[in-house]
Amino acid sequence: MSSSPKIDDALREAIISAPDVILDDSDVMQALIAANEKAMGGNIVDLRGIAMERLETRLDRLEDTHRSVIAAAYENLAGTNQIHRAILQMLDPVEFETFLRNLGGEVADILRVDAVKLVLESTQNDNDPAVQRLGDVLTVAEPGFIDDYLSQGRGGLVRQVTLRAIQDGAEALYGTKAGWIRSEACLKLDFGAGRLPGLLVMGAEDPHMFGPQQGTDLLTFFTGVLERSMRRWLS
Repeated sequence: MSSSPKIDDALREAIISAPDVILDDSDVMQALIAANEKAMGGNIVDLRGIAMERLETRLDRLEDTHRSVIAAAYENLAGTNQIHRAILQMLDPVEFETFLRNLGGEVADILRVDAVKLVLESTQNDNDPAVQRLGDVLTVAEPGFIDDYLSQGRGGLVRQVTLRAIQDGAEALYGTKAGWIRSEACLKLDFGAGRLPGLLVMGAEDPHMFGPQQGTDLLTFFTGVLERSMRRWLS
């Protein structure tokens, strides 16, 4: 006649003295439930066990959602701080040329983009010495270029902020960097009544840096500040 194995006295005393240790350990509880179902046999349906499994599944989903919400909140806070730092850096210069170089330098570094170009539509050509001197961050285009670029030649209404992945960057905007630009943020600038629009393009080597599924609230705010700064210089 066989006898059931007895539990070690020390282990038994430890369990009795601190039962919460067993109850709080999901792996141990699952092993106990599995052993209980095995002891009952295959012809008995344990409704309590089924209910516990469903509760565990719901708890796992709730924990995943909780982690996702925390991660999203942290990412949003980090993005907000990043935009605020970029705006403060953008507002520092007191001269227009320094302001433009700052966009392609410190501001671009804060935003972690690989290329920045400001496009100004004008009926004049780009032979102005100032434009030539700032060619790495500033370019002049003919009227209609910006809407055509944003709509990719399809026409129609264009958004203030456009985020998209691209195969290759436009050489007219990115120059020698065009070949490895894989995503871009395009910020259309309104300089007020009677003025042609502008465009700030920010390109990234990372194809996932900018995409249409991302929110644009922070970049819309950044665009509004940039518009107001540019109006001051253009006046």
